[in-house]
Amino acid sequence: MASWQRTHTCGALRADSIDATVVLNGWIENHRHHGALLFVDVRDRYGVTQVVFQQEFDGALFERARRLGAEDVISVKGVVARREKANAERATGEIEVLARELVVLAEAEPPPFEVLDVAEANEELRMRYRYLDLRRRPLQNALLKRAGFVTAIRNFLAAEGFIDVETPILTKSTPEGARDYLVPSRVNPGTFYALPQSPQIFKQLCMVAGLERYYQIARCFRDEDLRADRQPEFTQIDLEMSFVEEPDVIALVERMVVAGFREGFGIELPQPFPRFDYEDAMARYGCDKPDLRFGMTLIDVSALAARSDFKVFRGAVESGGIVKGICAVGAAEKFSRKGIDELTAFAVARGAKGLAWAKVTQNGVEGSIGKFYEGDKGKELCAAMGASPGDLLLFCADSKKVVHKALGDLRLEVGGKLGLRDQKVFRCCWVLNFPMFEWNEEHARWQFAHNPFSAPVDWDVADFETDTANIRSRAYDFVMNGWELGSGSIRIHKPALQAKVFQFLGITPEQQRANFGFLLDSYRYGGPPHGGIALGVDRLVTLALGMDSIRDVIAFPKTARATDPMSDAPSVVAKAQLDELKIQCSVPPPGTGA
Repeated sequence: MASWQRTHTCGALRADSIDATVVLNGWIENHRHHGALLFVDVRDRYGVTQVVFQQEFDGALFERARRLGAEDVISVKGVVARREKANAERATGEIEVLARELVVLAEAEPPPFEVLDVAEANEELRMRYRYLDLRRRPLQNALLKRAGFVTAIRNFLAAEGFIDVETPILTKSTPEGARDYLVPSRVNPGTFYALPQSPQIFKQLCMVAGLERYYQIARCFRDEDLRADRQPEFTQIDLEMSFVEEPDVIALVERMVVAGFREGFGIELPQPFPRFDYEDAMARYGCDKPDLRFGMTLIDVSALAARSDFKVFRGAVESGGIVKGICAVGAAEKFSRKGIDELTAFAVARGAKGLAWAKVTQNGVEGSIGKFYEGDKGKELCAAMGASPGDLLLFCADSKKVVHKALGDLRLEVGGKLGLRDQKVFRCCWVLNFPMFEWNEEHARWQFAHNPFSAPVDWDVADFETDTANIRSRAYDFVMNGWELGSGSIRIHKPALQAKVFQFLGITPEQQRANFGFLLDSYRYGGPPHGGIALGVDRLVTLALGMDSIRDVIAFPKTARATDPMSDAPSVVAKAQLDELKIQCSVPPPGTGA
């Protein structure tokens, strides 16, 4: 071992190492001058240790140390001593190292921003210098926790008999909902690979191949608009099982997630995970990814509204709509009239025509609907809503779709304002029996709700054209704290039924053969009943660590514009490269003024 190489990390030393001679390697986090003493904090991935340079011990060494700059990489040899005043906030806070030798391994230019645990630089600058941003402990901790979680998942699945199979990254473009990232083929001019949106077809082929239990920590790619919880490239826990039904997949995934959270994050998830039918979730929470950290469920008061003197309520019911409300317990005095106006604007922005409200007092119901619900009518309404004095009632009256959207989002908004969505509390659930198809307003046609490989609840459904909206699939979602973190289903394994679904979706036999021929062919040779799921690693880790964005748990993420400021990707390529690929670009290069 070279003399400059470390004997200990910067997070290892404790009081039991006092008087030991050690060598530390790391970056200079900060330095403080106190006359004849110079205090330098040396940082590596494992922690921070205070190093002291003493002028009286070695004046030349002291002067060299004074010239050190932030983020210089050094090797320092010294003797461990007890600090006069311990730093209780630091694991190494009982000790310090009295420097005896110094080697500067690499000098650093002044960084574009200070590498602090609490980021003060704007995100754009930090993204441009991501390698510096990653020196910050919160980001390093997130990556370490992520790695521990993934390792726990791998260990769990290996113990359950799953086989880790790598599926192709360069594959065939198939219509799966989002846009594909395309890769031109040089050796087959005019043809393109697609980067996988998921390993969906290949993991089903693994079942046809008889592997029975497949998994992969899979990289996936989707060319879609970004949000805080989306990236153009992402990672998912992908698994598939043969000879199973929904309860088998769900039970295994529950155990897997519980084990991963326990071993990766030290978090115990409350069990069992409730299971909701899709229609029940929509009725109670207004969405298919309910946040169970608080109550405040949607309550249907349409029967009362139908005989109300309030024309908005009665009119909604008479026109085939519904009236629903939420009861914010103890919130009557927490929302001023201005606050309620803001909630009204929030609901209107989500399609509602308005928001009816009432505060429950000892004297009855007061508010925008107070005069319509006096006396016994008010008591009846409060009984239906489970309301008591001090509660705030909020109502929407419209079509079922509008009410569920507006009131479901409003429930989350009010819950957030009341502090009911604690990031340190975790509540999981399953939503099952999703619609098989959904109506696409833009294209005026039916499309698959989950994916075209999900089996219908009724394997022998005679006609998809009849009562299409009410046909249910054997699809299920895993939800945590209002985030959909996993989606899966029992798959179609019968070629005739798969072809029938494709045909209903407008995929002609010729298109089926061109896009999915190899999958349909495989079923001719004995495809077992099978099902699986994919769970988003980035989202799981983000939630577990209480982060606001998945960018905080990915080493090198993209911006909201799907760019990487650090590497300047995507970028223009040389014309010779395009010529070799037989590609002509109609967009002039940036900065050419064309």
